[in-house]
Amino acid sequence: MSPNKQIVEQYLEGFRRSDHAMVLDCLTDDVQWVLPGAFHVTGKAAFDKEIESDCFVGSPQITTLRMVEENDVVIAEGMVRTERKEGGFLNLVFCDVFEMEDTKIKKLTTYLVTMP
Repeated sequence: MSPNKQIVEQYLEGFRRSDHAMVLDCLTDDVQWVLPGAFHVTGKAAFDKEIESDCFVGSPQITTLRMVEENDVVIAEGMVRTERKEGGFLNLVFCDVFEMEDTKIKKLTTYLVTMP
C-alpha cells in the first residue's frame, strides 16, 4: 500500500475510533474539507469540530469498498452506518476525494448519499 493510501486508511480508522488526534495527524495545517452544498471548513481546528456530531451515538461503522490513487489524489469509496441519538440508524454511501501533499491530506471533498 502506498504512503498516501496508508494515511487515508489511518484517517478512516481515526473516524472509526472517534480518535481526533489520529484524524488530525493525517492533515495539513491548512486542510480544507468540502461537502458540496453542505459545508466548507478550513484548518485543523475547524475540521476537528466536524469529526463528531451530537446527533449521533458512538463511533460510525465505516467500510471501505475500494481505494484508488493517481499522483497525489486518493479516492475512497465505501459505506457508513451510525446510530442516531433519537433512535434508528443513518446509512450512507460515500466517495471521498483526498488531495495529498507530502503524505498529508490537504483537501478532502466528500460526496454522500443517504441510503434507506
